[in-house]
Amino acid sequence: MTNLNDIHIDTNEVLKNIVNKDNQYTIPIFIPHLGCKNECVFCNQRKISGASSDVDIEEVKKLVEERLKSFKQNRKIQIAFFGGSFTGLDKEEQIKFLKLANTYVEKGVVESIRISTRPDYISKDILKLLKRYNVKTIELGVQSMDEEVLLESKRGHTSLDVIRAARLINLYNFELGFQIMVGLPKSTKEKEIETIDRLLKFKPKQLRIYPVYVLKESQLYEMYKKKDYSPLTLEDAAGRVAEVIGRCRKSNVSIIRIGLQSTEDISENAKDLIGPVSDNFGEYALSKIVLNEIIKNIPKEKEGSDEINIYIPKRYISLAVGPKKANKKYLEERYNKKINIIGE
Repeated sequence: MTNLNDIHIDTNEVLKNIVNKDNQYTIPIFIPHLGCKNECVFCNQRKISGASSDVDIEEVKKLVEERLKSFKQNRKIQIAFFGGSFTGLDKEEQIKFLKLANTYVEKGVVESIRISTRPDYISKDILKLLKRYNVKTIELGVQSMDEEVLLESKRGHTSLDVIRAARLINLYNFELGFQIMVGLPKSTKEKEIETIDRLLKFKPKQLRIYPVYVLKESQLYEMYKKKDYSPLTLEDAAGRVAEVIGRCRKSNVSIIRIGLQSTEDISENAKDLIGPVSDNFGEYALSKIVLNEIIKNIPKEKEGSDEINIYIPKRYISLAVGPKKANKKYLEERYNKKINIIGE
C-alpha cells in the first residue's frame, strides 16, 4: 500500500529537453570578434571564450588533430566555430576555415560542422556557401526578441532580422539553434518568456541560455558603475532560466547549454566579474525546475503529516536537494516538516 506521505517525481520527464551529449564530442574553435563589426554592451569575447589572440588555419588544424586523438571511438564528432560571427568574416576567410573542417567530414572522421553567427549576417548567398561545405547547424545569437532590450544592449539588429534569418535557415534545411540571455538591460522575466515563446514557433533544434555577467572592459560595466544597470542575483537568474526551460517542455528543442563555460576569466574566483556568477550555474537552474515540480506535487492533505518522502531517480538526487541543500532547507521551512529525498 502506498504511503500517503510518499511523493514520486518523474524527473526524467521534467528535464527531458536537457540533452545528454555523452554520445557526441564537439571540437570548439573560438574566433573571438573575428567577423563581428558590432560590440554589444555586455560583450568582451576574448574573456568569454578564454581566447586571447586571433586564430589562423594552422592553429585550427593542429587543434582538430590533437582533439581527434583524444576521443573514444563510436562517438559522433562535430567541429564548431564559436565566439565570433562566423558569417561576418570575409568570404575567402570563411571558405578557408570551412574547407579545412569539411575535409574531415568527407573523410568520415567528423560527422558535422556547426557555426554561430548574428541574425543580420544571414543571407541566401551565405547559406548557399555553408551548404556547399556541409555545414549542418547554424546557431543564431538572438539574446532577446524585445526591441527595447535589443536597443539598450546595442545589439545592432532587430527582432525582424531574427525572423528573417530563422525562416531562411529553415528554408535551406539547416538545423536551427538559438542563443538567448536573461538579465539584459531593460529586460524582465515577462520579456524573456515572450522571447522564448516567439522563438519556439520556428521549431529550433537546440537552445543555449546564458545569464548576463558584467565584465570589466565592457560598456555594461560602465552602466553598472553609473547605476544605470543592476545585474541579477544568482537566485533570480536561476529562476528566470528555469522559467524559460519550463516553456520549452512541450517542444522538441534540446537545451544544450545553461550558463557560460567556466574559464580562468569566467569563474567564481574572477575579480573582474559581477553578477550571478557560478561555476555550476546550470545546476542552480535545473534544481529550481525540480523544486517547482516537487512543490506542484505536494497536495494540501500532506499538511497534517510530520514528514514527507520525496522519491527521485538516483541520478537527480543532487538537483532535488539543491546546491548547498537549498531546496531541502526551503521545503522544510515552507511546510514545517522533515523532508526525506530518496533515490529510486
